Amino acid sequence: MNARVAALAWGLLVLVAQALLPLTVRDRLPDPLATHWGPGPDGSMSFTAYVAMVVLVWAVPWLGVLAAQRALAHRPGRMLWWGVLFGMGVLALGMNATTLLANLDAPDWGAARLPGWAVLAVISASGAAAVAAGYLRRGAPDEPVPVAVRPPLLRLRAGQRTVWVSRVGNPWLTLITAVGAAALAVLAALWLMGVVPGGSAMPIVVGLAIVLVTGVLTSSVSVRAGDDRVVVQFGLLGRPVLRIPLSKIASAWAEERQPGQVGGWGIRGLPGSATIMLRGGECLVLGYRTGGRLAISIDDAARGASLINALIAERVDS
Repeated sequence: MNARVAALAWGLLVLVAQALLPLTVRDRLPDPLATHWGPGPDGSMSFTAYVAMVVLVWAVPWLGVLAAQRALAHRPGRMLWWGVLFGMGVLALGMNATTLLANLDAPDWGAARLPGWAVLAVISASGAAAVAAGYLRRGAPDEPVPVAVRPPLLRLRAGQRTVWVSRVGNPWLTLITAVGAAALAVLAALWLMGVVPGGSAMPIVVGLAIVLVTGVLTSSVSVRAGDDRVVVQFGLLGRPVLRIPLSKIASAWAEERQPGQVGGWGIRGLPGSATIMLRGGECLVLGYRTGGRLAISIDDAARGASLINALIAERVDS
């Protein structure tokens, strides 16, 4: 089955089940429901807020998986993609089912009881689903990775000042950010109307705020090379900013990379060996004098690398 069709079918099935499960037994549930446990129930949420929460708990990661279909191009990415898709779906359904069972026929939320074995069962089932899906859909081994593309030598005329600027955005991350902003606005409107109590809505607000802030900061990246530095700006606002002096760079080149090769989307790796991955394909790779590397998924990377190498050579000659 086509990956997109499978993801849509499974996602919609889980989404409908997340909403229908509580609606089916609504008459047997207290309102509010117990939704958080320590030794016993220590947090509650209205029925309306609970339904909204369980839908969002699945909808947000599902949209994220749909946005990451470029990961299917490589075997590690395929295993991660299918594992997250089915593992998170089973986890969301299991959390919903166990919460409802704990509250079923309870006179009030304080009387709800959640057995420890139910939590372990949900975690085990979701882990097993993730491993099975990743293994069964891993596909054929990857083709050998192409070697790095060394850019042509660029020569600058004496006194010439040249700047290279490029920008790339991920439309799926932008869409998820917009969906998060819309959901946050709807939730705020429901709170102002008194439909959703402020306390019970707080976990959803925090989750949506994280999605919104993350999207604003990581949905696009721009790179500027010129003078004595390379400047990397993140997000719609161009903040935060990473400034890398040319004195720290040994050389630059273009390289093909995919999310599945580096562990997914966003900033991957550790300081000194990291990748800023917004889309698969051409990346600008900066090789540090200390031996580390920074790769940035950006358009026209070969031209940018040529200029950076020319500027480095110019500094050495001077």
